[in-house]
Amino acid sequence: MKNHEFTLVIETPVGLTSQLEDGLFEAGCDDALLSFRGGIAYLDFDRQSENLETAVLSAIGQVEKSELNLKVKRVEPSDLVTSAEIARRLNRSRQSIQQLVSGIRGDADFPLPVAGVTAKTMLWSWQEVSRWFVEKGKLTEKAVYEYAVVLKQINDSLEMRENELQLKSINRLTKQLRKSNKEFV
Repeated sequence: MKNHEFTLVIETPVGLTSQLEDGLFEAGCDDALLSFRGGIAYLDFDRQSENLETAVLSAIGQVEKSELNLKVKRVEPSDLVTSAEIARRLNRSRQSIQQLVSGIRGDADFPLPVAGVTAKTMLWSWQEVSRWFVEKGKLTEKAVYEYAVVLKQINDSLEMRENELQLKSINRLTKQLRKSNKEFV
């Protein structure tokens, strides 16, 4: 068994704050610390499990099966990261990351941002960035990338369960994109 650290952001019914701690403990979340930031409740877990996926899914199950009518919205750390967050997660300087992003250092093949190209702050996918660092030999802990993959998949699944119609639309658009790609090949 390995120890896995992660955070669940939870949606709580109004007026339930005082009952949360006891209710979550009774639901089996005795390995989590309940905190609030800006009125948002979250649980910092320190969970023993064979792998990260099992740890996170069991925690989500306990939270949502509690008698408190809670819903897990996201798992942190998030997949969307700024260059400053990339630097923090990799224990590198901001300048080092900016030089990789701009192509001043390296092979000028740093992953493209997934959002914010026309905004003040660009955002990258942590999954893509960590994979790039592993592939370049700049990150020897492959588990960092593997964790990023699992957390992104769980967050995508949490988002998709909210809206079945959205999932159908995504599937339809994906088929159209595949079809159009074959037409131009």
